[in-house]
Amino acid sequence: MRDLKENIGLLAFDADDTLWDCQSHFAIVEREYARILSDYGSESEVSESLFAVETDNMALLGYGCKAFIISLIENAVAMSGGRITGGDIGRIVALGKTLLELPGSPLPGVRATLHWLREQGCWKMVVFTKGELLDQENKLHRSGLRDFFDDVVIVSDKTPETYRQLCARFGCETDELLMVGNSFRSDVEPALQVGGSAVHIPFHTEWQHEVTREYAHERLWTLRGIAELPALLS
Repeated sequence: MRDLKENIGLLAFDADDTLWDCQSHFAIVEREYARILSDYGSESEVSESLFAVETDNMALLGYGCKAFIISLIENAVAMSGGRITGGDIGRIVALGKTLLELPGSPLPGVRATLHWLREQGCWKMVVFTKGELLDQENKLHRSGLRDFFDDVVIVSDKTPETYRQLCARFGCETDELLMVGNSFRSDVEPALQVGGSAVHIPFHTEWQHEVTREYAHERLWTLRGIAELPALLS
């Protein structure tokens, strides 16, 4: 196993559910949404139907709160057979918009860990996340973490090609990348596929779309929390 401190030049961090809580808020909204649609299906039926709509919309709308709100409305119309009232549509829009005002409060250990990493001066540090540009920028601003990073890169999706582009942007080889995130599908697997390394920090809840088969790898480390990252890089 190689010496990470000596071989890593770029530290990339996912944002949602790595630096701050996000999915828990989506789950709360989805439960309230199911209550609004309770005349048209059970909570599990509403959830299943909504996920199908979201999946169908991804190619056109991508990820993020605004895409989610459109899917909420589209699914409500479909499940109600067009009978959903204007008042309930208004409630759904207001409910979805609460996700655009999440506090971005750093998860335990995040601020201290980023401070330690920055103090070492050994690596370029970047937020590398997917989603809607303005929403992600606003959450980062509210988190108070922006000054720890050299840059912020927000993409529509995380693929092997976007990881190659990230490395090229910072003038490093792909094997000098260490990606830190909660999603095996988005943060771990594509980073490994291009020859980089990854730190997987599972969050207590996960969006259904991000669920995938996980496996061990010589360039992969799984931590219980971000506070364990300094020890890995010491």
